[in-house]
Amino acid sequence: MTAVLNLYAAQPFWIWLAIGVLLLAIESMASTEWLLWPAVAAGVVAVLTAVGLHLGLPGEVAVFALLTVVATVLSRRLVSKANPSGPDINDRDSRLIGQHARVVQPFVDGRGRVFISGAEWPAEIEGEGPETGADVLVHGVSGSLLKVTASH
Repeated sequence: MTAVLNLYAAQPFWIWLAIGVLLLAIESMASTEWLLWPAVAAGVVAVLTAVGLHLGLPGEVAVFALLTVVATVLSRRLVSKANPSGPDINDRDSRLIGQHARVVQPFVDGRGRVFISGAEWPAEIEGEGPETGADVLVHGVSGSLLKVTASH
């Protein structure tokens, strides 16, 4: 703990940069879209400290908190204006419903794999499944299993 405090006293830039990178790493693993703005806020505080703005720890924490709240509120407003009747931006699974996916593993006994939104997903289809490379339409999500129908 003393080492962290000494590093902060010598150069707070590195502490804020580390916080931002850590939040971004957690966000990329969890894909919640909730930690993006705190990570950006930590990056801004890091830049402010790097250019010589000395607010002290309480001031930096206040700027970090204010930037996080403002960025989060503004981004929610922009998203709601861009997609007022769509699914919650933070509910990745529900955003897949109604989207087209590409079959990457053939369906056997109604089960196969599809590629959608940058990732492969296990999928289930009723009836005969289309061939690899064909498009399917996502009509439901059950855990990590997509329910799909053949596209026409």
